[in-house]
Parts: sequence; structure tokens; C-alpha cells
Amino acid sequence: MPERGQEQRQGRDGDSGDGDEERGENALEQADRRWTELLQELRVAQTGVQILFGFLLAVVFQPRFAMLGDVDRAIYVITVLLGAATVGALVGPVSFHRLVAGRRRKPETVAWASRMTIVGIVLLYLTMASACLLILRVVLPDTLALVLMVVMALWFALWWFAVPLWARQRVTRASGTSRESRVTKGNTESR
Repeated sequence: MPERGQEQRQGRDGDSGDGDEERGENALEQADRRWTELLQELRVAQTGVQILFGFLLAVVFQPRFAMLGDVDRAIYVITVLLGAATVGALVGPVSFHRLVAGRRRKPETVAWASRMTIVGIVLLYLTMASACLLILRVVLPDTLALVLMVVMALWFALWWFAVPLWARQRVTRASGTSRESRVTKGNTESR
């Protein structure tokens, strides 16, 4: 068994990596930090999902629900199923951690939990779009409801996916450039 600081390094997605040299962390310290960060993110997402899911479950017991047509009932069923799948994906990391805790698998646990969280966020995106469509169809003409739902879906996609991926790409490109300059500088100095 390797000593502290010599354990197998795990990168961002659980593959072999070097920990976080800038922070002076080894792979296990990085995994602990990333797990704590992920739990904070999950707390925010789970609260919103639980409120949304509670709302969805209560809708069926409202008097106006009986007046919904077949299309709106189908949208409702799809929305509830998406909401349930979202809850499952966002609670999954907690269950995963509990079942593998104490088995010295923190980096792998963080990688799997991160993947489950991304799946949960995608499912939440779909749930939100579906819920918006259902609600908007009740109060607006169908075409306008669909257009507004698409606008809202694009809005969520922008902030939940496009901007973070754009920022990630910029950071990746910038860190690759700085690594290249360090390597080039090191090669020049060794000559």
C-alpha cells in the first residue's frame, strides 16, 4: 500500500493524473476537496428539484387537472417521470458514496458522483422545459406556449451548459499555453 502522497493520482474524470500541483494537493486531498465542492452543488440542486417534484406531485390533485386534455396529461406524465429520474440522479452520488465509503475509493467516487450530477443536471433541464411547457399550455395558446418554452430552454442551456463549457475551454486552452511556455522555457534553460 502506498504511503501518503504516493497514492495513485486521479485526474478530473478519475483517470490517472497528478492531483492539483498549484494547490499543493495530492490526489486524495484533491478528491476530498472536490467531494466537498460537489456536495455543496448537490445541496443547491436537490433543494430546487425537491420543490419542483413536490409541485408536480401536487398538481394531479388540483380540481383543474381534470380539465386537461390528452396532450397536456401526456406532458404531465413525462414531466413527472423526468422529475423522478432527476431526483434519482442527484441523490445517486450520496448513495454511491455511502455504499463505497471506507474502501479507499474517494477519487473514483468523486468521478462517478460528478458524472451522476451531470446526468441529473441534464434531466433537470429536460424537467424544467417540460414543466414550463405544461404550465404555459394551460394559460396561453399552444403555439405561444411552445415558443416561450423553447426560449426558456435556450436560456437555461446558455447558463447551465454553454457558458460553463466555454469557460472550461478557455481555462483549458490557457493552462495548455502556460504549460507549453514552461516546457519551452525549461528546454531553453537546459541548453
